[in-house]
Amino acid sequence: MKVNPHDLDEETLFLVSQTFKALSDPTRIRILNLLFNKEYSVNEIAETLDLRQSTVSHQLRFLKNLRLVKYRREGTSLFYSYDDEHVMNMLKQTIEHAIHS
Repeated sequence: MKVNPHDLDEETLFLVSQTFKALSDPTRIRILNLLFNKEYSVNEIAETLDLRQSTVSHQLRFLKNLRLVKYRREGTSLFYSYDDEHVMNMLKQTIEHAIHS
């Protein structure tokens, strides 16, 4: 799909820039990459990536606000997974590009 640059409204421009902002942070990239294969709780993400729980929660909130991740509740635990196939494919291709270079 080709997009005419004159068709981009302010809301679309903002969302695109926020998505790239989300993908410009190494911690958020690590979290999204981890979520590519399965869902994780905040504690599991923190433990797997050796991050503080508060850091993970903060980054997940940012990603959730952009609809890049979603969660489901199981008892008192929240399990996060990715919510946007397009962004995940872009991330995967970018990682493959960086490895290939």
